[in-house]
Amino acid sequence: MNNIQERIALFIDGANLYATAKSLGFDIDYRKMLKEYHSRGYLVRAFYYTALVEDQEYSSIRPLIDWLDYNGYAVVTKPTKEFVDSTGRRKVKGNMDIELAIDAMELADHISHMILFSGDGDFRSLVEAMQRKGVRVSVVSTVSTQPPMVADELRRQADEFVDLVTLQSKIGRDPSERAVRNQSGPNYPAGAGAPRQPAQQGFAGQTPGFMAAGAGNQGDEE
Repeated sequence: MNNIQERIALFIDGANLYATAKSLGFDIDYRKMLKEYHSRGYLVRAFYYTALVEDQEYSSIRPLIDWLDYNGYAVVTKPTKEFVDSTGRRKVKGNMDIELAIDAMELADHISHMILFSGDGDFRSLVEAMQRKGVRVSVVSTVSTQPPMVADELRRQADEFVDLVTLQSKIGRDPSERAVRNQSGPNYPAGAGAPRQPAQQGFAGQTPGFMAAGAGNQGDEE
């Protein structure tokens, strides 16, 4: 039975979730995701984190970010950093762990359930800190791949581990929509579940009262 009084916040490590879903052979429907977690309690906020390559003329992730911005997600981005490794190879780095951790700690007093979409073991300490504040933490990733996409230490620390494959029927996109997306041009975001449209009123478009005064951007996939 769902607890309608439970105050939920989603924290989505965009690149990690994309890689996990891809390894399982399906795309995320982000509209269905909001609907699913709204049905489980009061959805306070849904954060989506991703790094962006700023000097690209076109980024495949930009349409998705724009769609999320218009449809109830709080998107947090920062530019990637380029560096040259010891072998002289040019590499790109984009880590959103700090941003996610800060947002989670700031929201801890206003939620009862944190749902973390990531398998990154670096979040183990954050999960422990949230638990000390009385927040229940669920980690969503998968052990259905070889190797598993979730770090063992993160899985052990979580109050609940949810294998993403068990959510496919609830938040996965219908494979038939791929054809529609391909016919809709570049403004149709992969994984969004529907063409872009203005923000919706209701739970996904509202800013909780305690965050209204200082609300930041509303709103990864590579």
